[in-house]
Amino acid sequence: MLDRPKKQAATGRPGSKPQPETKTVPPIDPQPGQVHTKKSGQTLSKVHGGKAAGKRQQEDWVSKAATPANQTPDEQQREASGAKSALGKQKEGGLLAQMRAKLSGGRFRWLNEQLYTCPGEEALELMQGQPHLFQQYHEGFQQQTAKWPVQPVEVAARYLLGQGKELTVADFGCGDAQLAALARQKVHSLDLVSSAPGVIACNMAHTPLETASVDIAVFCLALMGTDYPSFLEEAHRVLKPQGLLWIAEVRSRFAGEGGEGESFGPFLKALQGLGFSKKNVDTSNSHFVIFELQKAKSGAKTGSVEALQWPSLKPCVYKKR
Repeated sequence: MLDRPKKQAATGRPGSKPQPETKTVPPIDPQPGQVHTKKSGQTLSKVHGGKAAGKRQQEDWVSKAATPANQTPDEQQREASGAKSALGKQKEGGLLAQMRAKLSGGRFRWLNEQLYTCPGEEALELMQGQPHLFQQYHEGFQQQTAKWPVQPVEVAARYLLGQGKELTVADFGCGDAQLAALARQKVHSLDLVSSAPGVIACNMAHTPLETASVDIAVFCLALMGTDYPSFLEEAHRVLKPQGLLWIAEVRSRFAGEGGEGESFGPFLKALQGLGFSKKNVDTSNSHFVIFELQKAKSGAKTGSVEALQWPSLKPCVYKKR
């Protein structure tokens, strides 16, 4: 018995062309911000929510546009490395500058504390032995007071502008002698170190000025030291009868316990006992107070520094910046 021929598959009948094998293309996984279409297998950016993909495309376009067409990959890499190196140096320089500023601020606060808590003779020895400390102190002082509404030396210069040109001025604790540069009068500049031409280096309690040789004595934030009354006694000595005493001092030094309230009375009373009369007290500035006094006509002191009850002015403490 003959075997029956086996049925052929529908795709393999005799005389029919073989059908091409169909392959299923796996769908492309959409990236964040994109959607895959089943019909065409294309990946499109979403109209809404596709900002990330659009931003990447824009950055790529900008990157390509910024790169010269004739630049080789090695040149591009070297340029990128140079840019990173420059950025790193810039950050490093900024960090070093911040560290130097902190060290400078810390050194200034230490020097400031020393000058306020020692007598004038010790301050003179400290600064004379290490003159660079004087410069560091004044650089720090300028940084600390840079944001003050007005500088005391500017107020002192305006005060002298209203006084006679022929008068003679003694600037106690002159720093870099800025007042002498601004004033039209002859100014004797006195400080612990001669940091500018014309500055006389000395203890403020013992100056080389002649007795009764000065018309105006100025203390611009200069009553530093535990023996500050001896500086004022020296000012009384060098002032002519009816000479003027002008003092600018930080207001917090006159504050009561806990930093509350201000009491200028004891300070003024001691000055009156030394032989000065009050002309004016200006508290209009938020940072410092200004005293204007006048030496008695006779020129004689009414009491000794030791016998007078001088208030213990608080040290001027500057905040960390």
